[in-house]
Amino acid sequence: MPAPTLDDPSTPPTAVAQLAAAEIARRTGVERHEIALTLGSGWGRAAERLGEVVARIPAEEVPGFSASGIPGHSGTLTSIRLEGGLHALVIGARTHFYEGRGVRRVVHSVRTAAEAGAQVMVLTNGAGGIDPSWEPGTPVLISDHINLTAASPLEGATFIDVTDLYSQRLRALAREVDPSLAEGVYVQFRGPQFETPAEVRMARTMGGHIVGMSTALEAVAAREAGVEVFGISLITNLAAGISDSPLSHLEVLEAGRNAEDRLADLLSRIVARIAGDLAAR
Repeated sequence: MPAPTLDDPSTPPTAVAQLAAAEIARRTGVERHEIALTLGSGWGRAAERLGEVVARIPAEEVPGFSASGIPGHSGTLTSIRLEGGLHALVIGARTHFYEGRGVRRVVHSVRTAAEAGAQVMVLTNGAGGIDPSWEPGTPVLISDHINLTAASPLEGATFIDVTDLYSQRLRALAREVDPSLAEGVYVQFRGPQFETPAEVRMARTMGGHIVGMSTALEAVAAREAGVEVFGISLITNLAAGISDSPLSHLEVLEAGRNAEDRLADLLSRIVARIAGDLAAR
């Protein structure tokens, strides 16, 4: 009997996530990863400071995953032992909606994290800032999102409450680490083209502060799976029309490289604070 795949609409996507989680447990020897992190553009170095690396797995060797085709993503799944004994699963193989592989593949990493035991899902990204005071390299907490992809990871009559999708409790823990952290509403566009100035004005009118091409669909899938969500964006550039500079992915990567040491330190301290909170429960 063939193994279930995400491309088979009759197969529940959680079945493939369970296979992936079982393979991760087998390859790492870790039964449960309490925290999972998806590291977007600019955040990759954070994995080095979280703790002791237990194992690195090429993503394409795990059911439902594929090698990352986006510059700035490692293409690996990494198991890390945190101080205090908890474990983190670091996902460096994000599938973006604009790649055209379907929503199931976009959120497969989140569903796998939930099946691997994650209680907290940390979603990071590189994004454009609408607030002109946010210079490239500024980290901003995500307080809410607007999904402009015209898609959802939920299948069938699945109704979930997303009123408090991005955990206020976890944002408060992050501010214990850095009280200066700003927060804003993330707007996910379909991509892969950058937003037009008119689209950015629309996002601002709708209440958005950050624009990008990931995260929102993943956050909804995490909520469906019962996982608490923490989101944080790296402002890699001012959004179209906010400044006169043209936009490019090279600019995104450069901003990430320039800020990577500071971001790695910040995220490692936030994860340590979250892990300490989980361990104390």
